[in-house]
Amino acid sequence: MRFSAVAPFRTFAWSLAIGSLGTASAVEPPTAPVPVSATIPAIPTLGNRRDETVVMVERVKNAVVNIHSERTVSPLHEDPFRPAGVQPQRVNGMGTGIVLDSRGYIVTNFHVVDDVQSLRVRLCDGTNCPARVIALDKENDLALIKIEPPKPLPTVALGTSQDLMLAEKVFAIGNAYGYEHTVTVGHVSAMKRDVTLNKEISYRSLIQTQTPINPGNSGGPLFNRLGEVVGVNVAIRAGAQNIAFAIPVDTMIARSADMLSGRKKSGAKHGLTFADKHERTTEDGPLKRWLEVARTDSDSGAIKAGDVIEKVGEMTVFTSLDFERGLVERTGATKVQIRRDGNAMEVELATSAVVERAAATGNAAELLMVKLGIKALPVGANLVSTADKQLRGGLWLSEVVAGGAANKAGLQRGDILLGLHQWEALTLDNVTYVLQHKDLATFNPMKVFFVRDGRVREGVMTIAE
Repeated sequence: MRFSAVAPFRTFAWSLAIGSLGTASAVEPPTAPVPVSATIPAIPTLGNRRDETVVMVERVKNAVVNIHSERTVSPLHEDPFRPAGVQPQRVNGMGTGIVLDSRGYIVTNFHVVDDVQSLRVRLCDGTNCPARVIALDKENDLALIKIEPPKPLPTVALGTSQDLMLAEKVFAIGNAYGYEHTVTVGHVSAMKRDVTLNKEISYRSLIQTQTPINPGNSGGPLFNRLGEVVGVNVAIRAGAQNIAFAIPVDTMIARSADMLSGRKKSGAKHGLTFADKHERTTEDGPLKRWLEVARTDSDSGAIKAGDVIEKVGEMTVFTSLDFERGLVERTGATKVQIRRDGNAMEVELATSAVVERAAATGNAAELLMVKLGIKALPVGANLVSTADKQLRGGLWLSEVVAGGAANKAGLQRGDILLGLHQWEALTLDNVTYVLQHKDLATFNPMKVFFVRDGRVREGVMTIAE
């Protein structure tokens, strides 16, 4: 959770007031105990305990996940000449995420996953899954991460922030201070707030809420009474009383679609620009969403501006995010169902290239083959400790493609990859982290370390961005 520089966030210790014990009475006790009720009478209520809030939370909580991270911080500010034996410290972090796709695509805040070495997601049922970062949007403080869930995950309805009302009741679910799936309730305090936290961090057009938000809530959902996500909790005003802020869900939808498509790096791969449309016919009625094509380029084929996208393959499309979800793991041409002038039509759309698809899906094995030209399997310390007792393991290269980045750096089949630049390569996800690092351009070409014939060797690798 980010805080402003106004004052440090303050926590209050719990206290328990215990009354003094009375003295014994001088009056003789009765010969028989005074009868008491076997149960405490219920306090009268005006309605059922299982009200709409309870039902709503039960319905949506499984689509909220708890995020636990680990990052390395040097006690000597990464001093290359630090004394021997002074090791970097590992710091734990926490946050919250919203499931966007049943295959394990999750949105959270950029600052929750920025510069972390490991990520773990805990589902509502207690299942723990390793996670990897697949796309970052620092400007809007959003990120997409991916897990491989044991079964399809539930998702939630995406509402809109554009019809929020001042003082409307809203709910947050999040990993507050590590207390997983904490539910808090409040009201909308204001809309379209521009917020500056410090010289480097500022936000535009946020939702201000009176909902209690704490460290660990970052990246979690803000719901309305209908159970629709209306915002992504992002920041609080340190030192204030219940002044919290959320990114509007409409912004999250558009930016998540961009991240999933890779548009922020390489432009729209499919040549289409969309306009997300919605309407609500009654105040408490369901939100109707549809996706309209705003613009096309010359390579977009049969799809034209003004078309409404209804399906990509078998996936029903309501938003630009749905459209990108429908394309993200597809190869070749994809069937797209559209509606033009009231008539349903089916057209074909060419999908992304292998490199872009691998980066978008976060498929580690595919990304290593595309970017480095290798297939690799994790191995333990027993296979590398003879070269250096401090080594904890690495990646055994089962295949090295001729002409690939690894091959050009001098690696061969049978080598054990130890690390890239300053990071260990204990798992495929470790390498994926380096390949998708936001500052890759600043340390590419990079040093590569590997074991061959019982000796640690060093090379230089250039990775195509």
